[in-house]
Amino acid sequence: MRIDVLTLFPELVDRILSESVVGRGRAAGLFSVVCHQIRDFAQNKHNNVDDTPYGGGNGMVMAPGPIKRCFDDAVKDAPDGERRRVIYLSPKGAPLTQETVERLAEYDRLVLLCGHYEGVDQRVLDAIVDEEISIGDYVLTGGELPACVLTDAVVRLIPGVLASPECHEDESISSGLLEYPQYTRPAVWEGEAVPEILLSGDHARIRAWRLQRSLELTEQRRPEMALAWKTAHPPKEKKQRKGKSRQKSDA
Repeated sequence: MRIDVLTLFPELVDRILSESVVGRGRAAGLFSVVCHQIRDFAQNKHNNVDDTPYGGGNGMVMAPGPIKRCFDDAVKDAPDGERRRVIYLSPKGAPLTQETVERLAEYDRLVLLCGHYEGVDQRVLDAIVDEEISIGDYVLTGGELPACVLTDAVVRLIPGVLASPECHEDESISSGLLEYPQYTRPAVWEGEAVPEILLSGDHARIRAWRLQRSLELTEQRRPEMALAWKTAHPPKEKKQRKGKSRQKSDA
């Protein structure tokens, strides 16, 4: 997979996506990230990429020209048949979910447009963008952090980025429930002991305990998730014992 980020702050994005597990996967060539400076495609002596909004209002709006030229340059060498998705990171977009992440992980290339100021001229969004995505109901100064969040969530699904598939398959959200509490050494810390069942070595009981704790936490904090999980995992009916039932004699 290749991810192109169209941004006014390429160094910021590049730095974040060069760290930790994502950075190691990138360095190993499991995926690539290419950051493009939108300002390089301005066509004025001051390299301005914004202007005042038509109709009045506060702030500035990113102009369509530099963005479109930056996009065209980013995809100019795209191979025939490439599966590509262009995303604008915007508070007006659909919420980012694990289901969305898994869908996006199927593409060959993602192009992420990072807005700034009061937003982006609608005409260029209509021209190049396939969908808008939001990482939450709050306002940030730009789309760079959301682009990094989306990239992190997507590339960790690429085989080899994480140690094993189970690392993301059994995690919170991916499993449909919030994750159970985790513990490590020491067994007693500041008078608080690790739950005894986790020290038992009984893996079946441990799995059952973890599932129960996950369900309890999800019911407390995300009841809609718990309801969806219960609907998808109805309780199994108990098997009836085989054999003929004894009938009482009237004699």
